[in-house]
This record gives sequence, C-alpha cells and structure tokens, in this order.
Amino acid sequence: MAKKILAILEQRDGKLKKSAFEAATIAVRIASELNYEVEVVAVGNEITNLSETGDYGIKKITHLKSDKLENYSSSGYSEVIANFAKEIDADYLLMANTALGKDLAPYIAAKLNAGLIMDAINIDSSSGEIIATRPVYAGKSLINVKFNSQKKVLTIRPNIFKPAVKGKNESEIIVKEVEPSNLKSKVIDFKKSDSKLDVAEADIIVSGGRGLKGPENFHLVEELAEALGGAVGASRAVVDAGWRPHREQVGQTGKTVSPSLYVACGISGAIQHLAGMSSAKYIVAINKDKDAPIFNIADYGIAGDVFEIVPVLTKEIKKIKLQ
Repeated sequence: MAKKILAILEQRDGKLKKSAFEAATIAVRIASELNYEVEVVAVGNEITNLSETGDYGIKKITHLKSDKLENYSSSGYSEVIANFAKEIDADYLLMANTALGKDLAPYIAAKLNAGLIMDAINIDSSSGEIIATRPVYAGKSLINVKFNSQKKVLTIRPNIFKPAVKGKNESEIIVKEVEPSNLKSKVIDFKKSDSKLDVAEADIIVSGGRGLKGPENFHLVEELAEALGGAVGASRAVVDAGWRPHREQVGQTGKTVSPSLYVACGISGAIQHLAGMSSAKYIVAINKDKDAPIFNIADYGIAGDVFEIVPVLTKEIKKIKLQ
C-alpha cells in the first residue's frame, strides 16, 4: 500500500489562507518525488474556496465539517485531524508554521506519537526521505534534520515556498461531518484591534527601523503605506523598543514575508531582518548610510535622509494615483 502525506490547510473566516496553498504545493511536490499519495484536509464549518486547491495539483480535498469548529480550537482541531490521519493511515502530516500551525502541530504529534519538525525553510527528498532545513539560534545558523519516527509531523515557514499553479482545475470536495468529543474551549468571536493589513498576507509592505528615531515619526511609514495600499511593518529593534506592536515585526523572530514590493525606511539590514523579507519581488531601501547591508539585496536604493525622502515619495505617489 502506497504511503500517504496529509496536508492540513488553514482557513480563516471560511476561506483558505495563502499559506494553505503553499502547504498544498509542497505536499504535491513531496508526493511526486517520493511516490506518495496526497490527502488534503481542511477543518471548519462553511469554507467557500476549497475547490481552488485543484489549481495546485490537488485532486481531492476532505472537509472535516462541524459548526463547533467554525473557529479554531486546539483540542477540537487536533482531535478530528488526528482521527482522520489514523483513518487514512497517513505517514506524514504537513501544515504551515503560522500562529495556528505552531499551536496545532505539537498537539497532533502528541496524539499520533509522531516526530515533529517545526518551521522548515527548505525540504530535500532526493535521498528518498525528507531532510528539512530549519533555523536555530535566532536565525544565526541553519540545521538539517530528519525524522526517526514512524509517523511524522512537519510545519513549513509561510511565504518561503511559493504556491505553484498546475493549471485551472477544481478539486473534488468530500464533506465529512465530525463531532469533536474533547472540546475544552470554544472561540465565540474574534474582535480585531484595527483594520490594518497583516504583513504576512500583504502584497505591499512599508517597514520602518531605528532610523526613524522614535515612534512619533512612524506616521511617515504609515502615510507611505496608505498611499501604496500596503501594510506597515517594523524591524525587531523598533518592536523591542516598544515603538510598534509585535504583529508588525518582519524578520527571523517576527513574520516572514514575500510581497511584490517591500520598502525599507531607515532599516540597516540586520541578518535576522533580511532573512524575513529577502524573498520580496522588489526591494526598495531608503537609508542615509550608503554602506548599510540592506543595499546589498535592494533592487532600488536611495542613500539619503528618510525624513526628507519619504514625504516626497508619498506626495508623488498620491499625485500619480490622482492622474
């Protein structure tokens, strides 16, 4: 009997997230390289875009459906997923290393008595088994690890593995009604603190660093981000100083991003920050230090005073958008 890899796709507000398609892509790739069968599962109540997984090579997706699991529950999700994994005898389970994945993966691994590798940034299966590369020591080093357990749970870092469209297809959707028996808690509602874009999902990001000299100057970054229709990001130093909330932090210990455009304002480019944003399609750096490391990876660099350049840039972008 063929071995199986089970991809667990994350949804939010009844819609699969971008990271779900990344997990689907990697599952298809591993299955092809190791001659495995692919199984795909999503948990929730109503999920509207399940059939889109067909574009990424998924022929069938199982919807573990329950109105009790409309919102995330660690006990409920882990129970129904572990039960499904046992039912299909999955050898590998794979999901994104999002906030949900970081919480859920250890629960599932414990229920299945499985090995667990978190936050993989590269996967090599050329040897006939999965060798995962993951960062250690706050991203200062990388380590290659492999499983020595029969069952295996693996999480992949979001925005590292690009979703690969295979063609315009629709997945077959199999709805499986489930009833969690160990629902210790239930999320009643989500209340967002603001309507700002999440940097992990945004296609345009404008980030600020210590070069802004204080939180009172971050309005420059916010105004440029608003003009571009993007999200506001921040370096670790800025977040550690209490200038900006942790949800905006980009980098090794924050969020890894992969936007079409990344604008770094007053960010020198510490290695931890570069590790979190270097996969952006286009990088624009603004820094008065012409030798700042950020310029080594920038597609476009402006060596000058961020307080002079950013307002002018914002003004010109607004002018262009009015044309």
